[in-house]
Amino acid sequence: MNKIIERTLYLKQLEMWLEKDIIKVVTGVRRSGKSTLLELFINFLKKKDISDEQIIYVHLDYEENSHLLNHKSLHNYISSKILKNKRMYLFIDEVQNCTDYEKAISSIHLNKMVDIYITGSNAYMLSGELATKLTGRYIEISMLPLSFVEYGKIVSISNQHSLFNDYMNYGAFPFAATLVENSLMHSQYLQGVYTTVMVKDILTRKRITDSALLESIIRFLCSNMGSPVSAKKIADTLTSSGRPVGSTTVDTYLEAICDAYLFYKVQRYDIKGKMNLKTEPKYYICDTGIRNVVLSIENKDIGHILENIVYLELLRRGYIVSIGKAGRTEIDFVVSKNKQIEYYQVSASVLDKGTLAREIEPFNHIKDNYPKFLITMDNVTSDHNGIKQFNVISWLQKE
Repeated sequence: MNKIIERTLYLKQLEMWLEKDIIKVVTGVRRSGKSTLLELFINFLKKKDISDEQIIYVHLDYEENSHLLNHKSLHNYISSKILKNKRMYLFIDEVQNCTDYEKAISSIHLNKMVDIYITGSNAYMLSGELATKLTGRYIEISMLPLSFVEYGKIVSISNQHSLFNDYMNYGAFPFAATLVENSLMHSQYLQGVYTTVMVKDILTRKRITDSALLESIIRFLCSNMGSPVSAKKIADTLTSSGRPVGSTTVDTYLEAICDAYLFYKVQRYDIKGKMNLKTEPKYYICDTGIRNVVLSIENKDIGHILENIVYLELLRRGYIVSIGKAGRTEIDFVVSKNKQIEYYQVSASVLDKGTLAREIEPFNHIKDNYPKFLITMDNVTSDHNGIKQFNVISWLQKE
C-alpha cells in the first residue's frame, strides 16, 4: 500500500481559505500531488462533519467524465448536484480540460453557498478568461513535488547523506518516491510523466506540432540548468547543429514549457539599481529526476543540481526569487517575502579557500544589511563576517 504524505504546507493554505468567497486554484506540474491534496482536504472536511452529499468532486482526466468537457455540460452537471440551503464544496481536477471552463466556474461562483476548489496543470489557464472575469476573486496555490522532509517520510533511508543523494538523482514526484528501490520502474514512471506533460500540456494545449524541436529545447535547458539562457542563444546553438530555427519560435516554445510548470523562468535583478533586467534569465526544472531521465545521467554538474534544489525550496517557502546582479558579480538568489529581503549563494563545496573567497566576493558588493546565506554540501555550519554558511541538508530541514 502506497504511503500518503500529508502535504501540510498546502493543506494549511487550503484550510486558511476554507469557505472564503474566493476560488482556490491549485496549480503545478502533473503528478506533483494536486489530486492527492484534494483527497486529503476532502477527508479533512469529512472530519468536520461535512456530509458526502455536500461534496462534489469531478476529475476531468477520467474517461467517464469525458461528457463534461464543455462548459455547459459541466455547469449543468454541477448544478444538478447542488443542494438547496446547504453549504456545498466543489472540487474540479484538471479543469483546463474543459473547453471554456471559466464560464461554468464564474457562473457557479455566483452561488455564495458553493466553496470552489480547482486544479490545473497549465499556467495558461490563469492568463485567459479566468483571470479576466475573476480578477481579485481567486487565489493561486502553486504546488511542487515533495520537499526533502516530505521525501524522507516516504523513502526509508536513515542515512541523511544517502537520502539526499537519492533526492538529487531520483527527484521528488510523490509516486516516484515509492519506486526508488527499483530503478527500472522509477525511470519508466518518470519517462511517462515527462511524456504526458509533453503531449497533454505542451503539444496539445499550445498546439505545437514540432515535437522534435520541443525536445531539443528541453534538452538544452536541462544541459544548461542554472546558466544564463536566451532564446537567441538556443536558436543559434540549434541552428549551428543543423536544426535552423528563429529566436521568436524558441520564445514561443519556452513560454509553453514554463506554462506546463516543467521549468521555471527566473529573471535577473539589479541589486544596486533595484530593477528587474530582461536579459538572459535562468531556467530551473520542476524536478531533478526528470532532468536525469531527459539527459540519461545521474550526479552530473552537482553544483547546478544543488542550486536547482535550493531554488525550489525557496519557492516552497513562499519567496519571490530573482537572480541578483551585484556590480560585475552575481548572487545566485535574491529573495523577498513580506517586504523582507535575503541573499543566497549556493556551492557544492567551499572547503577550498579560493572557492570560498569566490563565493563570498559577490556579497561584498551589497551595501545593505539584509541576511546573507551560503548553502553548501559541506558538513559545516559557519559564520563569515555575518554571512551564515549552512549544510544543505540542515537548511532543507529547517522549516
